[in-house]
Amino acid sequence: MITENWNQIPIGAPEDLHPFYRIEQPFTDLYKRIADCPACELARFRSKTVPGSGPSTSKLMLIGEGPGQREDELGLPFVGRSGKFLEKMLLSIGLSRHDVYITNVVKCRPPANRDPLTQEISACDNFLQEQIAIVNPTVIATLGRFSMSIWFPNEKISQIHGEVKKIDGRLIIPMYHPAAALRNGSLRKTIQDDFLKIKETLNETK
Repeated sequence: MITENWNQIPIGAPEDLHPFYRIEQPFTDLYKRIADCPACELARFRSKTVPGSGPSTSKLMLIGEGPGQREDELGLPFVGRSGKFLEKMLLSIGLSRHDVYITNVVKCRPPANRDPLTQEISACDNFLQEQIAIVNPTVIATLGRFSMSIWFPNEKISQIHGEVKKIDGRLIIPMYHPAAALRNGSLRKTIQDDFLKIKETLNETK
């Protein structure tokens, strides 16, 4: 039994977000399974699951860490303050949310916005791998250290951010999470420069 109205627009959702609730057929079964997932403790605390949003044909996939309070309310990733900054960065390279697929390593909000635990990330890993397989992006930008660690488990984000690595046929770009720029204004220029690297990489793959 599906435990939430996973495919309905929540009451109070801003009108400009309504298009992102349209789910393409390749994601339908996956999003249903995510909505009914009891695999870890996060299922006890969520209001809504936050599977992801964007077209199944995106060349660019952004992978963050976990939903925050606003994401938990609306069921969409990156719709809070970090999301506003992310949208600005996308616009700076000629893209918008409509052009990219966005998700997180965990699909439910960790209580009090704490970091996701190892077992919670593991419980969601199959979902993430399915999303990557469906979208088949040319470029994956990891936002924050938890998504970065999937491909770079022993690295520090401060040392490798913005570097493009080819892994299993995909171009992976580790980047700071947008929330880092909200906490530390000095990182804004760094993140902006790393987004320019995304633009360069996408242009090189055309």
